[in-house]
Amino acid sequence: MSAAGGTGPAARRFSFRTTDVDEARAAVDATYYATSMTLLDPAGVLDARFEVVRLGPLTVGDLSCGAPVGMRFGDLGAYHVDLPLSGRLQWSQAGRESALATPARAAVFQPEGRTSLERWHPDCRLIAVKIEARALERHLERLLGRPVRTPLRLAPELDPTSGPGATWARLARLVVAEMDNDGGLLHQPLLTAQLAESLLTGLLLATGHAYREDLDTPPAAAAPTAARPVERVLDAVHAHPERPFTTVELAAVAGVGARWLQVAFRRQLGLSPMAYVREVRLARIREELTRADPAGTTVADVAFRWGFGHLGRFAEKYRERYGELPSETLKSP
Repeated sequence: MSAAGGTGPAARRFSFRTTDVDEARAAVDATYYATSMTLLDPAGVLDARFEVVRLGPLTVGDLSCGAPVGMRFGDLGAYHVDLPLSGRLQWSQAGRESALATPARAAVFQPEGRTSLERWHPDCRLIAVKIEARALERHLERLLGRPVRTPLRLAPELDPTSGPGATWARLARLVVAEMDNDGGLLHQPLLTAQLAESLLTGLLLATGHAYREDLDTPPAAAAPTAARPVERVLDAVHAHPERPFTTVELAAVAGVGARWLQVAFRRQLGLSPMAYVREVRLARIREELTRADPAGTTVADVAFRWGFGHLGRFAEKYRERYGELPSETLKSP
C-alpha cells in the first residue's frame, strides 16, 4: 500500500493501492469511516485503488476495488454521496430496501443509520464524497439566513445526468481530475474555497429535502436603507482581498443570509458579491503587474495567486476592464 499526503494549504491528498483486504479496510478507516470489508468471491483478486483529497469539510475520492466486495458501517456521522463512474453498487441504509447506484443514479446517505455496501461490483469505479454534517447544515442556514429547526434529511438518490445534479457531478469530477495536476486548482486556496462552497450549495440544490422549495423562493428585496451589511462586506474585501472569500463567508461578515446579500449587492452595486471580489482582485493584479519586473514575473503566476484559474478568461476580463492585455501591462515601462 502506498500513501501520499499534502497538496498545499487548501487540500490534503491521500493515495492508496493494495491487493490486501485488511490494508484496504484500513485505508477506508483512515479517509472515510470505520468499516468491515469482505471479499465476496474467494477466487477474486482485490485491486483497490483509492485517490482521495480533503477540501475543508469535504472528502472527495476516486475509488475502485477490482473485485466484488461488501462493506458494513455503523452511523456514518456525515452526509455522503457515491457516484459511480462505471459499473454498479448495491447498497442500503437504516433498513431501507436495497438499491442500486449506477452512473445514472447516485446513492445519497444520511449521517444516521446502519449502512451497507452489499455488493461493490468488480467493474465499479466511483466518486465518493463525504460531507461533514454540521458544515452542510450550517451552509443551509447561511443560504436561508435563518436557523434550521427540523432535521435535514436528503433524498436517497441523486440524478447526475441532468439539471443541478449534472452540474454537481461535473464539479465532483473536476476535483478528481485535478488531484494529479501539480500546481493546479487544488493548490490555490482562493479557488478551492469557492469549489468547496459550490459543492455544498450544489448538493442542496440537486437533492430533495424539506428546505428545497425555500432555496428556490427569492428572498425579500433588500431595502435601500439597509446599506450597512453591504458596507461591511466592502470594507472586508478591500482590507483583505487575498483571503479565499466565498459568498457564504461574506454573508457571515455582513450578518445576513447569502441570498439576501446577493440581492442587496445587485440592487446597490449592480453585480454579485463574488463579482465584486473579482473586480478588486483585478485592480490588485494591475497594481502588481505595473510594478513587477518582466524578467522575473509571469502573468500566469500573478493570476493564479489571485485566484484566476483560467488564463484565457482572465485575460479577457482584464482587457474588458483596462483596455489592454495583462501581458502588455507587465511589459509597459
